[in-house]
This record gives sequence, structure tokens and C-alpha cells, in this order.
Amino acid sequence: MTAAETANNSDREIVIVRDFNAPRQLVWDVWTDPKHREKWFGPKGYTVKVIWSDFREGGRWEEKMIGSEGEFPYSGVYKEIVPIERIVSTDEFDETVKHSMPELPEGMVVTTLFEDKGEQTGVTVRTLHPTVEDKKKHEAMGVEAGWASTLDNLDEYLAELQK
Repeated sequence: MTAAETANNSDREIVIVRDFNAPRQLVWDVWTDPKHREKWFGPKGYTVKVIWSDFREGGRWEEKMIGSEGEFPYSGVYKEIVPIERIVSTDEFDETVKHSMPELPEGMVVTTLFEDKGEQTGVTVRTLHPTVEDKKKHEAMGVEAGWASTLDNLDEYLAELQK
């Protein structure tokens, strides 16, 4: 198991990289299947409810992150899907959340890459922001720590499934 690493490749992008001790197909399945996703997605202390997922290019998705501070709905559109390799999607917080929390970033495009590394699978999450300011807002929210915790949950879930 490797720790989540971050690397800012541009002034508008946040990159999170993590390797998992699981085959790429399994990692892909638990990432894309709502029944699995609800069991691991989100930082520790939060749960995620998949409202809907039309998993196809052009399809929409919506989820709600639920924690002690409340509920945070967010949604997007799948721009590109290459099975067991890549997902490109928009990612936006719900208007009600943006209204009450104007410091949230907007206009994000998330590219998730799945790489076969023999007995491991590499996952890279690249979040591109429209402006430097939006990237800074996202960093101020603790996005890197949130992704690290989320990927810890995924690592634990994958280990459970492989027992």
C-alpha cells in the first residue's frame, strides 16, 4: 500500500495518485457501481448516497455527501468513459450548497485514470479547475486530505472484498 501523493502539475490542477493491491477490473467495478460506491466513497466520518448514475458518455450523475455538518449534494455529466481505463466527468456542487457556501470551487472537470500495475492498480484523480482561484478554494476545503481519507476507505473496502 502506498500513501496518497499529491502533485500540482499546473496552477489550476490538483492530482491525487494512489496504488491499490487489487486487480484493475475490481477497482473499476467498485468505483463505478453505485452499490459498491456507497460503501466506501467519501472521507471518514461521511457517507455518500448515490441519487442516480446514468453511467454512459453524456449521462448525468448525482450524489449527496452526508456528515455532521449537513448534506452536500453534487453532480456532473460523464464526458468520456473508456472501460477500466478512464472516466472524465464534470463535478459541481448543488446550487443550494453554493448559495450557502460561496467559497466553494466551481466548474471542475475530474479525470480518473486506472492503470494496471501487475498485482496492483494505480488510480490517478486529476481535478482541473477553470481558474487558479477555484483551485485555491478547493485546496482550502481540504480536498487533498479528503481524497486521502476516501482512498483509505477504498483500500479497506477492496481488502474486505478480496478476503
